[in-house]
Amino acid sequence: MNLYQKKAKRAWLALVLAAVMTGSPLPAHAATGKTVVLGGQPFGVRFFGDGVMVVQTEEFFSGGRYVCPAEDGGLKVGDIIKRVNGTEVKTNEELQQATLGCGGEAVRFTVLRGGKELIKTVVPQQNATGVYLLGAWVRDSCAGIGTVTYYDPQNGSFAALGHGICDRDTAALMPLGSAEVVEASIHSVTKSTPGVAGSLNGCFSDKTLGNLTQNTETGVYGTTNDNLLQQGSTLEIAENNKIHVGKAQLFTTVSGESCACYEAEITRICNCDAKSNENFVIKVTDSELLSRCGGIVQGMSGSPIVQDGKLAGAVTHVFLETPEEGYGIMAQNMVSNYQS
Repeated sequence: MNLYQKKAKRAWLALVLAAVMTGSPLPAHAATGKTVVLGGQPFGVRFFGDGVMVVQTEEFFSGGRYVCPAEDGGLKVGDIIKRVNGTEVKTNEELQQATLGCGGEAVRFTVLRGGKELIKTVVPQQNATGVYLLGAWVRDSCAGIGTVTYYDPQNGSFAALGHGICDRDTAALMPLGSAEVVEASIHSVTKSTPGVAGSLNGCFSDKTLGNLTQNTETGVYGTTNDNLLQQGSTLEIAENNKIHVGKAQLFTTVSGESCACYEAEITRICNCDAKSNENFVIKVTDSELLSRCGGIVQGMSGSPIVQDGKLAGAVTHVFLETPEEGYGIMAQNMVSNYQS
């Protein structure tokens, strides 16, 4: 019942951990003087949710009529199914077994919606072949590749993406159950063009780098003891009020495993909101990166942005109609939102 191509054995994939856009202030002293190790490396993640997310409901033919038990029972797209008849479920298979074994009896679902747990009762119906179904498509996991923003040697943590890992159909932030971070390598680029977001394309390796501990609107955070994430330059975090319109540098990886520096420009400061991942607008000006990628592509989310010798932030979105531009998040906000 999983719409996502979950099969982890397919190591070659298009990078999906990037966002596409169509169109309480943080105190300036929050990260003053803090130093981190610059990122820019690609990483793979195998993400398993804390529960099973409803991504679509759908009618099916049963007994001469079309039915949707999930909708009739009050389930909605975006609900996180946590328990079935009091038993915890974390995978599609566990949910499917609970449904198949119901024998037509009512099933009690404990779901998380809007931060609150609710109880919904659903009566599965048989389809034309006699199989009991809910009439719901669900997802329990996802996989993809993104870019590391920084490594913090003070606590062994790292931050990446600059935005959260969201369900691709509902755009809802996926609740983190567990997530393994692995080494990844970029093998090709699909260029961005106006109206079409490109992507970095790569593959996972079997080398584990660490684990994610947080999935938030301002980035994903994890812990690692691997040397791969500790090899960049040590830079100070820029204060939000010192980031300005002007030249900058973007560090990202478009081939293999090693990042390179490209010229860019911050063209607009939007806000300093600590909970926003759209703090400023970044524009790629480097001729090599424009020629190779067309600008910002999916998979670059988390690519660090340096200005005046300090880590200013990270790429978070690409503007669909003008792919040389996108949003960035301020690094100070990423640091301040990490919970050890």
